[in-house]
Amino acid sequence: MKISQLMLFGVFFIGISSIEAQEKTSLTLGEAVQMAWEKSNEVTLANTKVNTKMYELKTVKNNQYPDLKISGQYQRLTKASIDLPNQGESASLASPDRAMLGMANLSLPIFAGFKIQSSIDAYEGMYEAETANAAKTKEDVALKAITYYTALYKAQKTLDVLNENQKSAKQRVTDFTELEKNGIIPRNDLLKAQLLVSKTQLSIDEANNNINNINYYLTTLLKLDPNVKIQVNEEDFFNLKTSNTITSDAVALESRKDLEAIRLQSKASEANVKIAKAGYYPAISLLGGYTALDLKDIITVKYAMNFGIGLSYDLSGILKNNVHVKEAESRALEVKNTEAIMTDRIKVEVQKSIEDYDLAINQSVVYDEALQQAAENYRLVKDKFDNGLSDTNDLVEADVEHLNAKIQTALSKATIIQKYYELLSVSGQLSQSFNFSKI
Repeated sequence: MKISQLMLFGVFFIGISSIEAQEKTSLTLGEAVQMAWEKSNEVTLANTKVNTKMYELKTVKNNQYPDLKISGQYQRLTKASIDLPNQGESASLASPDRAMLGMANLSLPIFAGFKIQSSIDAYEGMYEAETANAAKTKEDVALKAITYYTALYKAQKTLDVLNENQKSAKQRVTDFTELEKNGIIPRNDLLKAQLLVSKTQLSIDEANNNINNINYYLTTLLKLDPNVKIQVNEEDFFNLKTSNTITSDAVALESRKDLEAIRLQSKASEANVKIAKAGYYPAISLLGGYTALDLKDIITVKYAMNFGIGLSYDLSGILKNNVHVKEAESRALEVKNTEAIMTDRIKVEVQKSIEDYDLAINQSVVYDEALQQAAENYRLVKDKFDNGLSDTNDLVEADVEHLNAKIQTALSKATIIQKYYELLSVSGQLSQSFNFSKI
């Protein structure tokens, strides 16, 4: 008896834990996008790359400032013998036991063939390009969150429709069972009704599987506990205003961050050409220094200051540098060609997205009409069946068509929203539609 009570308590505890583990969380689309921007690995990596480019730019800017080096030595000496040649036999000096030396050197670049400024320009271009790439990454992550969110809504809505239809299908089986027992309908009609219940159950199982998979994808993207079950906020989802849609590729060519990044890389590549050409010029710098020396009992040097101008010129590099210039010019041409290719690709993407969005709207209108037609058809067939003017095949077929029409109508509304956001994405306007100033 005690064992049975313990088992009952264990089953009850497991059931409570399972209910807690399957926690449901209602999430709006805006909240999903915000969480994706704040927590996704892709956005974190993109921001880290931007910081890296920023530090690289600061490092290059430091090259325009003077270099100041200080060095010092303190040495203990053994019994050194110091003689001064040609000074006579009495010119021998005392043996010092220590030596101290201190030096300070200053070098300020004056001219390096415009290499320093060109390097700064190049790294500024790369920093700005990486910033644009990070913005594009945010848009891609937002679209991924929207895609998962929309897919989750479609799967949940499909499940709701299937469960609702399954109730009526099971009730039909119950009714047919009584009719079959009383010999009013043949057993074959009952089997057809039972078969529809089984087929609907298979669709329900598949819908549940889709929900679990999509829910896992979305929770992974948002860094939530995989056991959390996300419930789509349907009211918020359908409050989207899809007015002022994009009708041409002009906005995309001005707003797409990946295209902007390529243009900024082109700016950096042009600066790299100037850096390569700097090898044709000499490098001039301003030099200065200070030296202090103390060789005990022998010599003490103080205030030994020096200044002047340094010049370096790699004469052999004049011949060799031509290859580096050609290489830099070729890389700049590569970027230009990449920009042209991406421009054409963006035009194609925008045109396709416009057509897909218009198609989704037109299909939704057709699905609404089809739902009304399927509902009326099912009502008429049901009346005929109840009056013995139609058979079970007609009734089941009408029921299936009505079910499909309800599912397609529900999904078509979500498809419009998905295609609208995809159009915003290919036009470079997706981030602006989510006004999160702190992200």
